Amino acid sequence: MSAVISTIIVNYNAGKLLRSCVDSLLNSPLEVEIIVVDNASSDGSLEALLGLPGVQIIKNPRNLGFAAACNQGALVASAPFLLFLNPDCCFEPAALLGLVEAMGLNDRVGMAGGFLANLDETEQPGGRRAVPTPWRSFVRAFGLARFSDRWPRLFFDFYLHKQPLPDHPIEVEAVSGACMLVRREAMQDVGEWDEGYFLHCEDLDWCMRFRQRGWKILFVPSARITHALSVCGRSRPIFVEWHKHKGMMRFYYKFFRHQYPGWLMWLVAVGVWLRFGGLVVYYCTRRLGRSLGVIRE
Repeated sequence: MSAVISTIIVNYNAGKLLRSCVDSLLNSPLEVEIIVVDNASSDGSLEALLGLPGVQIIKNPRNLGFAAACNQGALVASAPFLLFLNPDCCFEPAALLGLVEAMGLNDRVGMAGGFLANLDETEQPGGRRAVPTPWRSFVRAFGLARFSDRWPRLFFDFYLHKQPLPDHPIEVEAVSGACMLVRREAMQDVGEWDEGYFLHCEDLDWCMRFRQRGWKILFVPSARITHALSVCGRSRPIFVEWHKHKGMMRFYYKFFRHQYPGWLMWLVAVGVWLRFGGLVVYYCTRRLGRSLGVIRE
C-alpha cells in the first residue's frame, strides 16, 4: 500500500523523544512513510530507530539547519502529503487522520496544523497565530495587547491561543513548523523552505509565501499533538536565541521593509538585538549562579 503521508523529522540530539515520536506515527491508522534527517546528532538518539521497518534515515555530517534538512527530506519523499515534524512531538492516534481530512475540505488548502499541547495539556501559543508583523511584535513586546479589548485592530496580539478554541478547522495566517502538513502540489507551487534561515522563523516565512500564492492555511483543533517545547535546544539556549533573533531580522526585512519607513525598521532592529542582549545576560547569569551553587535546577 502506498503511503498517504511522508513524514520528515529533523533530528538534532532529541534523545528518547525521537523514538516516541516515531512510535506515535507508526500507531497511526494511515500508511505513513517516515524519513528522519539527522543534523549530526551526538546523543545516540538514532540508535533507537535501528531495525524499525519503514524508517529511512539521512545522516548529515554537520548541522545544516532546520530548513535545509526539511528540503533534504522532501526530495526523497513519495507521498502526496508531506508532514514536517519536530522530534519532540507525539501524535494521538486520530490526529493525522484529522489533518488529512481537513486538507480535503478545499483543494486550495495547502497547509494544516493541529492543536499543540504542552505536557500539562494546555495549548501552546504557536499552533495558531497571525503573522507577527513589526507592529504586532512591538505591541506584544511592550504589553500593549492589554488594550485589544478597546482597540482590537490596533493592539492585536498575534498569538491566538487565548481565544476560544473553535469546534472545527479554521483558516489562520500561520501555524507552527513543529507540525505542518503540506500538500505536495502546494509546495511545488510555492517553493522549498528558505535555507537562509538556520533555526526559527522559517515556518513563518513559508506561511507568508503560501498565502501570497493563494493557498489556505488551516488550524485543526481536533488534531492533538503533544509538543515538548524547547527540549531539544535546552542545552544551547544562547545558540538557539542567536538564530531565532537573526531569523526575525531576515523575516522582517524580507517581507516588510517596503511597507514600513526606514527609521521604523531601524528601531525594530535595535529592539530585536537589545532583546537578544538581555537574554544573553540572563542565561550567562543563570549559568554563573549554577556554577556557584546559588541557583539550583
